[in-house]
Amino acid sequence: MIRIPHRAIVFVGDGRKALFLRNEGDQKSPNLKTEALFEHENPPTHSQGSDRPGRVSKASHSSHKSAVETTDWHELEESRFVRQVAAAAERLIRSEQSTQLLVVAPPRTLAELRSAFHEDVKRRIIGELDKDLTKHPVNEIEKHLQG
Repeated sequence: MIRIPHRAIVFVGDGRKALFLRNEGDQKSPNLKTEALFEHENPPTHSQGSDRPGRVSKASHSSHKSAVETTDWHELEESRFVRQVAAAAERLIRSEQSTQLLVVAPPRTLAELRSAFHEDVKRRIIGELDKDLTKHPVNEIEKHLQG
């Protein structure tokens, strides 16, 4: 069971959707209310880029070439979105001096957030949960966090 202080922010996000929820209840009975919602349409890579993989010569005296890995546009967009919501978290945290933050995200997104969050945000983090709860309604998110 995760204890969420009154007025703390719960961030629930992945590479396409981010919710900022405020606990209007108390630690024993959280009552999460949506503070902000960010959604980012991110089509699959094949819809975003059509470049063929590049080729690179292995040595200056050789005619052998090897393929260069194609760009994963979808993954790049997810990373960009994570940086955008990390900046939004910073603005929200800085607007309230005593706000605490609980971060809920899948492992890869959680890792990206750790490197994208400003130090001011990192100091306010009271816990992290490596789960993807973005597709759940708020009442189910509350249940997941209560145990």
